[in-house]
Amino acid sequence: MIFIKSFLFFVFLLAFTPVYAIICFIAFPFMSAGKRYELVRGWNMTVTGLAKYLCGIHYEIIGMENVVAMMDKPVILMSKHQSAWETIAFLAIMPKQLCFVFKRELLWIPFFGWALGMLRMIHINRSKTAAASQSIASQGKKYLSKGLWIIIFPEGTRTPVGANTTYLKGGARLANATNAWVIPIAHNAGHCWPKNGFLKYPGKITVSIGPAIDSSDKSAGELHTAMENWIEKEMRVIDAPAYKPN
Repeated sequence: MIFIKSFLFFVFLLAFTPVYAIICFIAFPFMSAGKRYELVRGWNMTVTGLAKYLCGIHYEIIGMENVVAMMDKPVILMSKHQSAWETIAFLAIMPKQLCFVFKRELLWIPFFGWALGMLRMIHINRSKTAAASQSIASQGKKYLSKGLWIIIFPEGTRTPVGANTTYLKGGARLANATNAWVIPIAHNAGHCWPKNGFLKYPGKITVSIGPAIDSSDKSAGELHTAMENWIEKEMRVIDAPAYKPN
C-alpha cells in the first residue's frame, strides 16, 4: 500500500507541477512580487496537503509562538535539513514571505526551477565560495530590508536521519552582518520522506521552533554555536531513538 500511494503521489506531482508552472508563467508578468509568491505558495500548500491525505504524512508544530512574536523583526530561519518535505512545507506553514538560499543548479530543473527563478530568492554558485558569500550578503540585506525572512539550511545539504554533520557558518555571518534575529528549527521529516527516497511513509513529523536568538550582542561564531547547539539538542528530544548510541 505504501508503494501504491507513493506512486500515485509521484504521478500527481508529475502531472500537476507542469500545469501549475505554466499558469505561473502566464500570470507572473501581470503580478507583483508578493502576489507571485502567494501563487507559487498554492503549489506548496497543495503538495503538503496531498502528502497528508494520500500518504498519511501529518505534522505538528511546537513553538509557533516564537515565530508570531517576531513578525515585525528581520529574521533568518535556520533549519535542520533531512528531506524535501521541509523545502515544500515551510512555504505553506510560515506566515511570512520566505526567501530561500539555494544552489543555482536548482534553477535548471524544468518547471520547478524556472518558477523559482521568477521569485525573490537567493541563488548561489557553490563552486565559487567567495562570490557566493558576497551574493548572500548583498541579496540578504536587500530582502530583509523589504520585510522578507530568509531561510537557510546550515548543513548545506540533506542529511540522513540521526547523522551528525558540520554546520556551515554563512547564515550566522549574514545574521551578524544584518543584525537579524535567528530562529532555529528542528524537525524529523526524514522518517516520512527520506532523502532521495521514492517511498513516502505515513507518520507524524514534529517541527520544533526555538526562541529567537539576538545577533546584536554576539559574534558570528557565538551565534553559530548557539543556533547549532539548540537544533542538535532539540533533535535529541523530538527524535531521541535516532540518536541512541549503537
